Amino acid sequence: MASTERFGILVGGGPAPGINSVIGAATIRSVLDGVEVLGIYDGFEWLMKEDDRHAEPLTIERVSRIHFSGGSYLRTSRANPTTDPQLLERTVRTLGELGVTGLITIGGDDTAFSATRLAETAQGSIRVAHVPKTIDNDLRLPHDCDTFGYQTARHVGVRVLKSLMADAQTTSRWYFAVAMGRKAGHLALGIGKAAGATITLIPEEFADGQGLEYIVDTLAGSIIKRRAAGRPDGVAVIAEGVVLGLANERFQLDHVERDEHGHIRLAEVDVGGILRKCVKARLAEFGIGATIVDKDIGYELRCADPIPYDLEYTRDLGFCASRSLQEGRDSVMVTMQGGRFVPLPLRELLDPETGRMGVRMVDTEATRYTIARKYMIRLRRADFEEPKALEVLASACGVSPREFRREFGHVVAS
Repeated sequence: MASTERFGILVGGGPAPGINSVIGAATIRSVLDGVEVLGIYDGFEWLMKEDDRHAEPLTIERVSRIHFSGGSYLRTSRANPTTDPQLLERTVRTLGELGVTGLITIGGDDTAFSATRLAETAQGSIRVAHVPKTIDNDLRLPHDCDTFGYQTARHVGVRVLKSLMADAQTTSRWYFAVAMGRKAGHLALGIGKAAGATITLIPEEFADGQGLEYIVDTLAGSIIKRRAAGRPDGVAVIAEGVVLGLANERFQLDHVERDEHGHIRLAEVDVGGILRKCVKARLAEFGIGATIVDKDIGYELRCADPIPYDLEYTRDLGFCASRSLQEGRDSVMVTMQGGRFVPLPLRELLDPETGRMGVRMVDTEATRYTIARKYMIRLRRADFEEPKALEVLASACGVSPREFRREFGHVVAS
């Protein structure tokens, strides 16, 4: 490796457990191979402004123990250089002035797209390797290949849910736990299934355009069925992205602030609060009073210290990111598949329809999802086909079986 090589490392998008481990591993591998490393702060924020003062050399001594900690040693931002070709040119020019010949980007789908466009603009003068990071686990990778940070976020989320489940049973209440997942429901489903939540709702379940009333009746039906079995408590895990497809006056999203990549800031939408009010109102129609508490479980997962799974995984990814650049690869996604390093061309991961980075959705036809559904307490077709079961549910609402079928029959699942 020529001594003139210098690699830059930056982080984009939201935090995820394991970022520091990638930074540390990539730095150590590069330095041991005689390559200088620059840590670039705040993602693309300063580069696209042609400000080269926010980068500093990384050494083995500085990064050798940062892998244990959550957060990002280099901070992060959602700055988007793809909104204007001039911003991409400025970014490439600034990296060139810093002497960077290879760039390791760490981030989710938006950062991956920025990395793809940057590599195109650089035309080989700066090689790019992207390390996939997001607790949403929704980058278009093989289905058995997680994005780093997901397993730690799920682990911490399950701990939170365990406490909520105990509190719910102790106080005879329901919790609506809203998990992150702008487009896909991997995190919500992973937490809900592992913890044994009463019910979990994900965006993929409502791909056919069901409205708010369908979601409300699905939750209300779960509460009624649970009460009919003698349990006034429960926990529903809800992916925040379920609201994106809703056309209802309660979820007017046109005026909600968007981030630099054009995504609605779902943190500003009171998903849990609105669903809580709607479900309570629906239950009140049948004289049912229920204590429901909405709780967001998102931000406390993103900067958690990584569990050993993600520590090992991110060390592999950081090592392979450095190796990829040293071997002359450009514009690749760094993945580990079956214990082996597999570089994926970034261009091949773009969605041909949108031109953006593709998103991996939960496969609702897979056995893994089917099992999750089987363990949920929710209204099913059998509840309406078995007369005694239907009578019990109707009695819990103080209505006739025919009326119960008319009110809730539209949400049955097989």
